[in-house]
Amino acid sequence: MSSNPEPVVLTRVGDVAVLTMSHAPHNLVGKILGRALIEGLREASSSRAIVLKSSLRHFSAGADLALFENGGELLHSDLDPLAVLKAFDDVPVPVIASVHGVALGGGFELALASDFIVASASSKFGLVEATLGLHPLMGGIQRVIDRVGLARANEIVMLARRYDAATLEKWGIVNRVVPDAQLEDVTMTLAAELAAGPTVAHAATKKLARVFIEQGMRAADEAMPRLQKAIFASKDLERGLAAFKASGPGMATFSGN
Repeated sequence: MSSNPEPVVLTRVGDVAVLTMSHAPHNLVGKILGRALIEGLREASSSRAIVLKSSLRHFSAGADLALFENGGELLHSDLDPLAVLKAFDDVPVPVIASVHGVALGGGFELALASDFIVASASSKFGLVEATLGLHPLMGGIQRVIDRVGLARANEIVMLARRYDAATLEKWGIVNRVVPDAQLEDVTMTLAAELAAGPTVAHAATKKLARVFIEQGMRAADEAMPRLQKAIFASKDLERGLAAFKASGPGMATFSGN
């Protein structure tokens, strides 16, 4: 077995793609991991759901500090934060971050870029950049504001504290907190449920949500007819309507097209 595994390893479990971060020692977000995530998300986009997890002690302990030296030259030349965030936004299927250990700084921001966060009970989160004289540089500020509002986001960002998963579940940042030993099973069960759903509709949901976040309610309302065309042209809608007529709600078997 190689002593230098790929920073992100893609495996597939049925219709679920699993992206496992293995960038020792702590999945520090920098040029190597950032580019590997962009490529991994691209390759995984043909699946019907994606799980992002870590094979190491932590989900991700933050960013490579070298990025912030010399006026942030490496941040802008070696790692394009916008490209990483765009990769998460553009992938047309749900992305679940499965978090254990710590998710700090850039690691927390990777989780925030995902559509769902499932966390082990012992995991810890924090946007801790203020302890270095920085603030979050990969979209963490705006994504926390979007989830919990300005007052709570100011607390999370400016105080730079670590928070347990249960607190962030209560605040609406984490979707589910589970016992440590159940993290993988619960994550994969959720991923399988999403993968069994109407993939075309899920893609439209992600796009419409993005329009709302970026442009507001009126723009999202106006975008609905355009984004819903793909749903009405899908075979899964036909399957869903036929199953409803034959057996009632919740009985459809979707194929993802």
